[in-house]
Amino acid sequence: MNAMPTWTTWSNGVRAIGTAVAAVTLAAPAMTTAAQAEGLSGPSSVQADLTPGDGLTDPIFRSDFPRNALPGYFAWKDQLAAQGFSFNLDYLALGQWSDANIGAGEAGSGIARFYGTWSPTANGSATFKVENRHAYGEVAPQFFGFDSGALAITGTAFNDMGTGLTNLFWTQRGPNRNWTVQAGQIDVTDFVDVYGLVSPYTAFQNLAFNTNPTINAPNPGLGIAGGVALGQHLYVVGSAADANGDPTSPNFDVFEDGELFTSLEVGLTSGPDRIYFDNIHATFWHSDAAANGTRAEDYGGTVSAAWFINNAWMPFVRAGWSKGTAALYQHSVSTGLGYYRRNTDLIGVGLNWAEAKGIPGDQFTAEAFYRFSISPNLQITPSIQFIADPLLNPAEDSVTILSLRGRMVF
Repeated sequence: MNAMPTWTTWSNGVRAIGTAVAAVTLAAPAMTTAAQAEGLSGPSSVQADLTPGDGLTDPIFRSDFPRNALPGYFAWKDQLAAQGFSFNLDYLALGQWSDANIGAGEAGSGIARFYGTWSPTANGSATFKVENRHAYGEVAPQFFGFDSGALAITGTAFNDMGTGLTNLFWTQRGPNRNWTVQAGQIDVTDFVDVYGLVSPYTAFQNLAFNTNPTINAPNPGLGIAGGVALGQHLYVVGSAADANGDPTSPNFDVFEDGELFTSLEVGLTSGPDRIYFDNIHATFWHSDAAANGTRAEDYGGTVSAAWFINNAWMPFVRAGWSKGTAALYQHSVSTGLGYYRRNTDLIGVGLNWAEAKGIPGDQFTAEAFYRFSISPNLQITPSIQFIADPLLNPAEDSVTILSLRGRMVF
């Protein structure tokens, strides 16, 4: 087998992402679909959380609560939105319980968020999100898999971070919506290697089915990202962000230490209005080593295919690999299916195989959930995760984790 090319061979191209995006933009044909207006707004982004319905056609909701209980407040929100300022206040809670023979046996966490967008111009907008993530007890769900003996993040995003600034960036779009640039405090998991079921707030909870677990994605930090349409069906998205991002202490250290996470994605979609629903793409990424030795250099690639059939069924297949030890897995393959109902209920089933560098054996993960939408602003999601051959506790054949997640939006 031929030796792999050195990272330098293609890292230079990714590091020059700003120049590349700008050059392609000059030649890109126009995109006239308004759905692309918000730019790099994947399913876990602020823009997606501001828009109920998961992109479904003519959704039917069971209830209008809490809008019908607070009509004056929501009328005021609607007036602000009409003037270009949209926001949400929401609270999410997640409880998990394990049958593992080690660990705490239970975990819980909540997330309080204030987020929104301000659009002072037709082609420019500011996005913000402030969060407080807190554990209810000894273990937060994000670390509950490790505590139970599995090399798995079973409660993605539900940690004990405290208060953090996870978004504060400006988005500039081309006059024909055919290119987008974002700069500021960004979260690369909003747009790197995403698909329709990626959000841990509304879909799968295990990282195996969120942002690919072979990617050593940094925490939110200072960065720049850009996307450009190459016609109606092809697109390119790239980013360069602080590899040492810390939303609890935002800073400009990236200009001094120069340690970056960079990514480049090329994808195919059925149309710009369905870019994260009908999507096939390949993503390449690189993370610099930390000068203080806390993080090794790592890089890798992923492929993903998901397609929204009849606005109801979303089968997906996703795979990834990484070179180093910084990412959770060295190799991972996931497949599954999501079923969206008209009332925006969502059923999801996923299967994953993974292996990690330096740890012998394979680990298999299955997750199934049912998101019950009482209203656009109130959802309850029970789920079950089954992890066979947990890598951190080889004496155990399997671990089962039950979860219950709730979300209320104001």
